[in-house]
Amino acid sequence: MNKTEARYQSEVLEPAVAAGTYRSARFEAVKLRLADRTFYTPDFQVVNDETGEIELHEVKGYWEDDARVKIKVAAAQFPEFRFIAVQHKKGEWIREAF
Repeated sequence: MNKTEARYQSEVLEPAVAAGTYRSARFEAVKLRLADRTFYTPDFQVVNDETGEIELHEVKGYWEDDARVKIKVAAAQFPEFRFIAVQHKKGEWIREAF
């Protein structure tokens, strides 16, 4: 886990689990196969306590084009999950749903 992921876990996920917003948040718990020899491992698997929906959170300091393509492909292939990109900018956590 890198520093940005650790910060997201401590500032956002752990308080949300304690408050009951999320049932659980697990680091790199899922590995999705996108194509032959191509996999995507989201940073966090999060279970929304209200809806029971599984969210896959990807935390980035900045976005490379290939990472953005990979999460878009994963979102298209696995519609049963909600994909969330998270980036820390100017003192706040910016979320983008795919």
